[in-house]
Amino acid sequence: MTDMTQQQGWAAPVPPPQTKKRRKWPWVLLVLALLMVGGCAALIASIGHEVDKESKREIVVRYEVTGDAKGVTVTYSAYSDDDLSQNQVSDVDLPWRKEEKAKGFVKGGTLVVTTGASGGTVRCKVTADGTTHTATADGRFATATCDGF
Repeated sequence: MTDMTQQQGWAAPVPPPQTKKRRKWPWVLLVLALLMVGGCAALIASIGHEVDKESKREIVVRYEVTGDAKGVTVTYSAYSDDDLSQNQVSDVDLPWRKEEKAKGFVKGGTLVVTTGASGGTVRCKVTADGTTHTATADGRFATATCDGF
């Protein structure tokens, strides 16, 4: 027996070929990934530039001691180029002043003033990078400490 559709000369309709749609989401993901990588690279470059600039920036640290005490001991320290330098001066008559330059990531230090056996009043003041720190001490062997700059 032969197939009727072939004998009569007609065939079932053939659906038209479907065009394959291209997926867009992989391209969107690729563009987003490239934007994220580029943004991260720009951020890292910007941070690197700021770190380099800060490591080379130099500040002036001004130490000052005033008061009526006689023969005080002044100890001061400063960080510069990530190294700590510490100095001490004894039997100082007031007022006393000192300036140092500091650069590097770590800047700052400490100023410690101690009165002697005769007592008196001392006031320390440190100005560094636009900030000022002060402290006062009164009496025998009293200590004023200026730090945190």
